Amino acid sequence: MIRGYDVNQIRLVNELANKLEEDKLTIPPAWAMFVKTGSAKDRIPSQNNWWYLRAASIMRRMYVDKRPIGVNRLRNIYGDKEKNRYSGKHFKPASGAVIRHILQELEKAELIKKVKIQNHFGRALTPKGIAFTDSVAKKVGKI
Repeated sequence: MIRGYDVNQIRLVNELANKLEEDKLTIPPAWAMFVKTGSAKDRIPSQNNWWYLRAASIMRRMYVDKRPIGVNRLRNIYGDKEKNRYSGKHFKPASGAVIRHILQELEKAELIKKVKIQNHFGRALTPKGIAFTDSVAKKVGKI
């Protein structure tokens, strides 16, 4: 059986993004075309489907980690170094609003759910989300 670990991860994320867009499981808000993905970025994303790619990447990250993950951890994963001319490069986390809205959309589609981690809440893939990722991986593995 082909699973999400067994295939090329870039192709998996691209296929997951296409499937999310095709099935309308996540819908980008109206402001998504004007927003940067983090304070360290100079411009908005150049790809038209960046919202779906980020959602697919978040799903893949949750699939690979197999543990609940929160918005702050995802902000650190998708963060970047700010290009400051005088005082060197400093790390800046990614936009929390973008990640939070994507997680809420994936919750509405019942692909992820909120779980409690000690005293904090995080999100983890549901069995439906795992099956969704595995089915896309099986499709990618056959190509």
